[in-house]
Amino acid sequence: MKLYHGTNAEILRIDLKESRVGKDFGIGFYLTPDKQVAQRQAERKFEQYGVGEARVYEYTIDNNALQALKVLQFDSYTMEWARFVLMNRKNRTRTQVHNYDIVIGPIADDVIGYQIRRVEEGIITEEQFLEEIKYHTVTIQYMFATDMAIQSLQRS
Repeated sequence: MKLYHGTNAEILRIDLKESRVGKDFGIGFYLTPDKQVAQRQAERKFEQYGVGEARVYEYTIDNNALQALKVLQFDSYTMEWARFVLMNRKNRTRTQVHNYDIVIGPIADDVIGYQIRRVEEGIITEEQFLEEIKYHTVTIQYMFATDMAIQSLQRS
């Protein structure tokens, strides 16, 4: 299977220490099977930071290697997915709040920070939170959280 990573930086080697905290599925290396989504993410990062250039890297994953990894998969927007995203987005440490090698599931909408504050303040319910953070179209992301998971990726 082919996966794509959009960025504004040159990637010589995937280094999980470069990953940011507070992401949908925690600290990790994020990819998508949709090349156009990766291109939009690369362009957005370039616009946001104003350095480098928009780049899309292509990777293939060894499906046999996946069998040896601990994978959590969300097939759609569910309350379980929303709670998992909320838990990871609230974690501002470099310690993972789960023990999965790979997490697969929908991308949350970019305004999630605002919605997290609203649910924490009791302005909206968890059910409303789920509806508010759905991305305009279901777009799947793959998050590789461990070095063992990263080793299953081959750059194309």
